Amino acid sequence: MAYQHDGSPNHRPSGEERRIERLSMASIDGAPVAYLVSLAAVVAVLALIPIPITFVLGSGRNFPMSQSFYPLAGWLLGPVAGGLADAIGALIGVFIAPHTTTYAPATVLGAALGGLAAGTMAASGRRRLWWIPLLIAFIGFYLWYGGRAVVVNGVPWTSVALGSFINWSSLLLYALPTRTLFARLLRDENLTRVGVGLFGGTWMIAGLVHLATGAVVYTILNYPNEVWLAIAPVAPVEHAFRCIVGTTIGVGVISGLRATGIVKPLHAAY
Repeated sequence: MAYQHDGSPNHRPSGEERRIERLSMASIDGAPVAYLVSLAAVVAVLALIPIPITFVLGSGRNFPMSQSFYPLAGWLLGPVAGGLADAIGALIGVFIAPHTTTYAPATVLGAALGGLAAGTMAASGRRRLWWIPLLIAFIGFYLWYGGRAVVVNGVPWTSVALGSFINWSSLLLYALPTRTLFARLLRDENLTRVGVGLFGGTWMIAGLVHLATGAVVYTILNYPNEVWLAIAPVAPVEHAFRCIVGTTIGVGVISGLRATGIVKPLHAAY
């Protein structure tokens, strides 16, 4: 029987309400491939832009601005797709911008772990414990990194603690409930709170990226005590700059995505 409308402006259909969802067949872990490709391209482009205020001591190379974006890719796409987007973008970046990397495998490894760690911050269900093996891995990086400095190169542990402040502070933030606090702030409707979550989350995740990358690079460079002491006052300033860049980009991107109502990836954290 054909449906008949009674002409009343207040008429409401009596049938069951239907829900229409937009589906994407081309996806990786719930994130459309087009999103992944787009964010990988952003990472690659940002690898061309060096952070102007400092450089990797002992190598003469600048840090790329893409390091500020690694966490955001994980929050936008989820752990698997975000880590993959970061890894692909970083891999392209080491070829088109070799002046911003010391050792290519370390750069790609750090980028992949950064996206993965960022995506696990808000994980639930079967993924809610994914952060634990990642934490263990990052602790292993730190023990290798600091232990080699003290045992092999004779650097005082106090110098290592001062020079690696951004690394151990990031480890603590990831291990403590601050990890889930930052994730909740990313979902807040108030953009000021989103900004706080972005800054804290970028400090944490970019610091873990720096840790994983630094553990590999230090095995090659083995810089002495004098370099550790030189790093101590510079590294937090440089890292704060990473966080400012990541927060500025992140607030704009998240507010824009919310305004346009674009389909959110399955494991997105915003």
